[in-house]
Amino acid sequence: MALKIRSTENRTFSRIVELVGRLDNETVAALDEELNRIAASDVTVIVFDLAGLEYISSVGLRSIFRIQKVMAARSGKMLLVNMLPQVEKVFEIVKAVDVKSVFASTEELDRYLDVMQRKVIDGD
Repeated sequence: MALKIRSTENRTFSRIVELVGRLDNETVAALDEELNRIAASDVTVIVFDLAGLEYISSVGLRSIFRIQKVMAARSGKMLLVNMLPQVEKVFEIVKAVDVKSVFASTEELDRYLDVMQRKVIDGD
């Protein structure tokens, strides 16, 4: 499934980015392109509406955390809203674990994230 990205100006210096579909190796370039446009602007608050994001891999996480650093450097904020349970699980995992010390590679991390997201979806 492709990733649909809708970016709208909420208020002056604020942008809402809605993501629908899967954020992975095949779709991250489109998000990076949009985030680069936002980074080049005067935006200081970015809100990711993740109500339609069904899956996120480690490359998707990197893109989101990259724009978070950009916003922080501007004394701004990056917020995540409306996360589906399986996506919320991924964010819980990366907050709780030093990913670099636990996983030998990004591929290993992505396999683990796949399993965890499927478990949440299947109710295991």
